[in-house]
Amino acid sequence: MKLFKPLYERVLVWAAHPKAPAILFTMSVCEAVFFPIAPEVMLGPMALARRDRAYRFAAVSLGGTVIGMCIGYTLGYFALDLLMPLIVKFGYASVFHDIELKASDPMKGFIALCIGGFVPIPFKIFTLASGAVHMPFLAFFAGATIARSSRVFLFASVIKFGGAKGEAMLHRWIEPVGWFVLLLLAAIVGWLVWRGMHG
Repeated sequence: MKLFKPLYERVLVWAAHPKAPAILFTMSVCEAVFFPIAPEVMLGPMALARRDRAYRFAAVSLGGTVIGMCIGYTLGYFALDLLMPLIVKFGYASVFHDIELKASDPMKGFIALCIGGFVPIPFKIFTLASGAVHMPFLAFFAGATIARSSRVFLFASVIKFGGAKGEAMLHRWIEPVGWFVLLLLAAIVGWLVWRGMHG
């Protein structure tokens, strides 16, 4: 039974729909909670068709993702017992518990969330695990927003300035590029902290 290919093809059709931004927003909400296809699959064709609106589309996707990740956190906080069988069924139990351990420490959880935007683990696992251990919401929100905004605006930037070749390159090099962005963000935050302490 084929599941992901038909979904992928359907998302590509949605990208050409007149109401594509609204569909992208809805898809971004759902992906952060349960939908298995990343919104970049739809964001890519939309940004390629209207490169002058790439950042606008990225902002739409991020807005939906922020709502979805808050829903995921809430579900993990209040309804983990109902969701855990599904997490086990899809083979993410060990990863889930590992993220739980990190999220139980606000700083480690914050770092894990920042990295989570660029690793091949569904981000919904991070949001559910953060809620499950009652990670402080501010630390959760900051880490998750940094992760997803970095990824979606990086994706939009590459398409805006690189076109179709840039999109293909990003799919191939997303991991090292993502780590570079995270290290750059860490360096900026570290410099701001150091300046505040010695200013």
